[in-house]
Amino acid sequence: MPAKLPWFERKFNFAYPVEHYPDIIERVRGTPARVAERVAGLPREVLIRKEGNTWSIQENVGHLIDLDELHAARIDDFLAGERVLRAADTTNRRTHEAGHNQRQMVDILAEFRRVRFGFVDRIEKLSHTDFSRVSEHPRLKQAMRLVDSLYFVAEHDDYHLARITELIRLFSH
Repeated sequence: MPAKLPWFERKFNFAYPVEHYPDIIERVRGTPARVAERVAGLPREVLIRKEGNTWSIQENVGHLIDLDELHAARIDDFLAGERVLRAADTTNRRTHEAGHNQRQMVDILAEFRRVRFGFVDRIEKLSHTDFSRVSEHPRLKQAMRLVDSLYFVAEHDDYHLARITELIRLFSH
């Protein structure tokens, strides 16, 4: 498998029409089901095993839950007309301290589904013009529309799904 570009080194080009937002919402909505399918039937020892200092499969899934609060807060920033979106904690302290490996995967998956569906329900109530609102992403130092922020969420989800796949391949032989 080719080397993956680390998340914090990625750059984004948001050169698509705002009208793509329904498609992007579907990507965001589908992540809990994709995660559940990916981890189905894996033994606990594979779910909580780490490669060096990196997160386990369970911690990667828990991280997606941990960040949905930030995603929702950034929606507030767009709607309030903030010039710059609130910053993420790039140390990921919340995930490191959450104890996701001490939980059962079934509980993590249920929480992720609940939290994510609440987020999607909220964004589906926004108007078409809300998806065109613009703020600056604090780390990327580039303007993004609310629709671009959702694309960013979907890309982040996929990044962690790809990492989960790497860990499955590494530990399931």
